[in-house]
Amino acid sequence: MKKQEENNGMQLKPIFNIKDDFSLIRSFNEGSEEAFKILLNRHKEKVRNLIYLTLGNSEAIDDISQEVFISVYRKLKLFRFQSQFTTWLYRITLNKCRDHLRKVKIRSIFTAITDPETGREHTTPQYIKENFDIKEIVRKAVSDLPEKLKTPLILRDFEGLSYQEIAETLDTEIGTVKSRIFRAREALKKILEPYAEELI
Repeated sequence: MKKQEENNGMQLKPIFNIKDDFSLIRSFNEGSEEAFKILLNRHKEKVRNLIYLTLGNSEAIDDISQEVFISVYRKLKLFRFQSQFTTWLYRITLNKCRDHLRKVKIRSIFTAITDPETGREHTTPQYIKENFDIKEIVRKAVSDLPEKLKTPLILRDFEGLSYQEIAETLDTEIGTVKSRIFRAREALKKILEPYAEELI
C-alpha cells in the first residue's frame, strides 16, 4: 500500500539530526531553509554573547549578530567541513567585531564618570568601586585588554573552547594561545587589584 498511502496523505517533513551541525549545513546547501533556521537558533545566543564580551557594548549586539548570520547565510556553501562549525562561526563573528572596532573606540575601564548629584567627573578606582557592579567591572576590565590577549581569553574562559579550537579559530599556534591567555589573566589581576576583596 505505498507506505501506508504516503502516511495517510500527510507529507512528512525532513528529519534533521539536531545534534549534528554538519548535517544541517549539508541540508541547507541542498536547499533547506529550515535547516538554516535550526542552525541559527542553536548558535545565535553564543554569537550574541561573544559580541558582548568582545566589544563591551550591548547596543551593537543586534546589528552585528545580524551581519554575522547574513554573512554565514551567504558563505555557508564555502564551508569545507575541516573544522567545527563553531570555529568557523566564531571567526566570522570576531571579524565583524573588528570591523566595528575600526569605527568605534572601546572605552577604558577607568573612563571618567559624572556624579549625578554633584556633576563632578571621577576617574579613580575607588569611586568606580563604590558605584559599579562587580560583574560590570570585570566585563569592562576584559574589554580594556589588548585585542590579541582579550580574544583568546574570552574564547577560553567565557565560551569554553579548547586550546586547539582557539588556535584554529585564530589561525595560530597552541603555544601562542596559551601564552596570550596567561598574559591576559596576569593583566586582569593588575586591573582588578582595587576590587580584590569583592572578587573573593
